[in-house]
Amino acid sequence: MLIIRKKTKQNLLILFTIILAVALVAVAYYAYAEWLATEPEELEEEPLEYELDDRISPLVNQAVIIEVQRIRHRGIIDTMMTRGRSWKTPPQFYFITTMDDQEKIGKDISAAGGANAELLFNTWDSMFMQNKNNRDAHEDEQQTSDITLTIIERKNAGLLGRRHQDIEQLTIDLMYDYKTGRWEGDDSFNDSDGYGHVLGETFEVWFNVYQTDYDQDGIPYWTEVNVLHTDPKIDDTHSDPDEDGCPTVWEWKWGYDPFTYDNHSTLDPDHDGLENTEEYMMEDYFANPYHQEIYIEVDGMKKGKLLDWDHVFWEESQQIMIERFAEHGITVLIDDGWPGGPTNGGGELLTYYDTISQDSGMMLQFYENNFADERKEVFRYLVIGNNAGFCHPSKYNRYDTMAVGTSIKKLVTKRGAYFPRTQRLALAAGVMHELGHSLGIGPWNVGGNDNISFALSRQAEQDYLDDWGNYKSVMNYYYIWDKSIVDYSDGSHGSGDVSDWDMFNLTFFQSEAKVVEDPGFELPGVEETGFLGQIKSMFITHDRWSP
Repeated sequence: MLIIRKKTKQNLLILFTIILAVALVAVAYYAYAEWLATEPEELEEEPLEYELDDRISPLVNQAVIIEVQRIRHRGIIDTMMTRGRSWKTPPQFYFITTMDDQEKIGKDISAAGGANAELLFNTWDSMFMQNKNNRDAHEDEQQTSDITLTIIERKNAGLLGRRHQDIEQLTIDLMYDYKTGRWEGDDSFNDSDGYGHVLGETFEVWFNVYQTDYDQDGIPYWTEVNVLHTDPKIDDTHSDPDEDGCPTVWEWKWGYDPFTYDNHSTLDPDHDGLENTEEYMMEDYFANPYHQEIYIEVDGMKKGKLLDWDHVFWEESQQIMIERFAEHGITVLIDDGWPGGPTNGGGELLTYYDTISQDSGMMLQFYENNFADERKEVFRYLVIGNNAGFCHPSKYNRYDTMAVGTSIKKLVTKRGAYFPRTQRLALAAGVMHELGHSLGIGPWNVGGNDNISFALSRQAEQDYLDDWGNYKSVMNYYYIWDKSIVDYSDGSHGSGDVSDWDMFNLTFFQSEAKVVEDPGFELPGVEETGFLGQIKSMFITHDRWSP
């Protein structure tokens, strides 16, 4: 009996153990199932904390610098349209900088031995005549500096102009922030005429403001440490951490995040045909990704006859065209021999040819050998030759090549430009006409462009004026040599007028044109027989109608 009871107790203990084990397994299984069915809570990553370093200039002596990069006088058109010789006397001007109440006059220089002298700009455009002034911070860890840039023009006065009068023409007031490296006031980031660029009524000015900087990359210490979290002792001029083709300094300057990839090879925020990578490439030549620019490389041609001159893009003609575009918020930059440019950059005098014809394709030799490959699709290419007048593709079907002639016969006989002043007006009009084609204006979209049907008869002229008489533009052959216009039309002249400015497409020169212009292409109003052929010979140069 005792043995039976012991076995019974053992069996009960085993059974109890089994039941307990099964219960524990069941509870564990149930708990595990419940855990699987419940979405785990996402663990929030704690943001990285940076300790604010509010010092402004702990590594170098604190100072602010203003560079006056370029000053352009805007009075060229009125001067060139006024009869006389006044156009031969370029304007005189200088600048004054005031930085925290410390004034410096740009014209005053100290020569050897303490002698004083005056040095004024005597030009329409001071491009590549850079100048600068600097100012020590008047107190440690100064947060801002007040800066004023004033342009003073010197004009002759009195009998025979023996005296002069200095007239304040433009004043730019700024407040520079040492922490951010930006300035505000009469010029600020993303304003209408571009950062570091002021288009005044009388003068146009390009400038830059920056401060002393240990690593000389232009990014202030405070911004490097607290905003970008870069090392203020390492130059970031060429670093590109996001590998998007534009370095840290350029992206910081124009408001991009240097650590976030942007496809700068396709971004073109100002729609001028220059993607951001190209804007970066041209930054030494006033490129601004938020302000439209047109770049032109121009080569001239050597004189070929005894009674001839070197065929070049006269400075006054350049300035007329630059000013017309400036009036509409577009900057035109013309390389006619820029310092630091490529070996085959602008300003070359090409071998003389009596005639350059678009249908012969001879512009290709200049395009391939005298126009730098890295500039194609950034610059348009212009040749000032003896006899020429067209905008026509040199390679593929892109309208990026222009040629304009300045032969004595062409300027005097055909254009009625008998004097140097009117010759410069005529050249400006001719180049503007061909440039208009590279901006997308053609007889296929503007009926009054390249149309000489007015020359066929008196009735044809009246019919033409009824249709296109209000289209007062250098794109209209009826007005192209009118010395009182030398401009594109803005569409404000009444019925039949067209606004060239509204139709311009600054990217047109980069794209393959939809239509190929075959040799022998005839413009509206052209016929080849009888009297009409004689009319044609009055206007045409070689194979096509030419301005």
